[in-house]
Amino acid sequence: MNATYSTLLAAVAPTFVVIGCGFALRRFRGLRAEADASLLTVAVNFLYPCLIADTLLRSTAMREAGNAAIAPALGFVLMLVCFGIAAACARMLRLHWPQPARTFALTAAIPNWGYLPVPLVQQLFGTNTTGVLFVHNIGLELALWSGGIWLLSGSGSWRRVFTVPFFAILGALTLNLVHAGDWLPRVVLDSLHLLGQAAIPLSLLLTGATLADSVGSPRDDRRLLVTASGCAVRVVLLPLVFLAAAVWLPVSLDLKRVLVVQAAMPCAMVPIILARHFRGDVGTAVQIVLATTALGLLTIPLWLRIGFAWLGW
Repeated sequence: MNATYSTLLAAVAPTFVVIGCGFALRRFRGLRAEADASLLTVAVNFLYPCLIADTLLRSTAMREAGNAAIAPALGFVLMLVCFGIAAACARMLRLHWPQPARTFALTAAIPNWGYLPVPLVQQLFGTNTTGVLFVHNIGLELALWSGGIWLLSGSGSWRRVFTVPFFAILGALTLNLVHAGDWLPRVVLDSLHLLGQAAIPLSLLLTGATLADSVGSPRDDRRLLVTASGCAVRVVLLPLVFLAAAVWLPVSLDLKRVLVVQAAMPCAMVPIILARHFRGDVGTAVQIVLATTALGLLTIPLWLRIGFAWLGW
C-alpha cells in the first residue's frame, strides 16, 4: 500500500471531526448528559451488534480457521504484554502504589479498539479485515476484564466479557460458516447494513461528549510528568509491540493489517469509567486519555505509515 502521510491523515481526519462535533454538541447543550445512558445502550447493545453481523456475514476471511482462532488469542496475549510494560513503567516513574500507579498502567496500556479503528479499517481495507478486527477484539476484551481489572483493583472478572457484542460476534461467525449471507432474505441483510452504519457516528458523537465532560474535570499540574509519560508509553513504546507482532509472526494478511492499525491507536475511553468505578485515580486517567486522543490526529497516520513501510506495503 503506497499511502503517503497526507493520504492517511485525510483518512483519519473525518473520525476526529465527528468526535469534535460531539464535543461541540455537549458544550452547546445539543447533546445533553441525561441522554447518554439511553443512547449508549442503543449504540452498544443494538447498533454495534448490527454492524458486527453486517460485517461478519460478508467476510470471507472469517471462514479461515486461523483468523477465527489466532486473532483473539493474539489480542489477549498482546494486551497482557502491554499491561506488563505499562506497569513496569509506572514502577520506574516511582508512582505511588496502588494509586495512581495502577491507573497509569491500565490507562496507558489499553488502546482504543472500537470506534476509532473500525471506520479506519473499513476505509483502508474493507469488510474482510474489519471482520478480523471484531474477532481480534474478543481477546482484548477478555484481557481487559481479567488482567486489566486485576491490575486496577486487585481482582478480575473475566465473565464481564460476555456482552451483547460478544454474542453477536459468535452468532455472526456461526452464520458466516454456513454462508448465511447467501441465503438470508435481502430485507434482513439490507436492514442490518442500514442499522450498522449508524453505530460508528453515534458512538463517536458520544465519545466527543465524554471528552467535553472530562475537560471540565479538576486538573493537577503535578500530573504533567505522568501525562507526558503516559503519552510516551501509549503512542511511542507500545506501538512497537503490535508492529513487531505484525512483522515477525506468521499470521494472515488481514490480521497483520489489524495489528498495524491497532498499533497506531491512542488510549481507550474505558479507563476513565473504570477508574471511577474501582476508586482509581480518575485525574490520571482523564489527562492521559485526553492527551493521547489529541495527539492521535497526528500520530495515527504516522504509525500507519511506519507500519506499512516495515511490512513493505
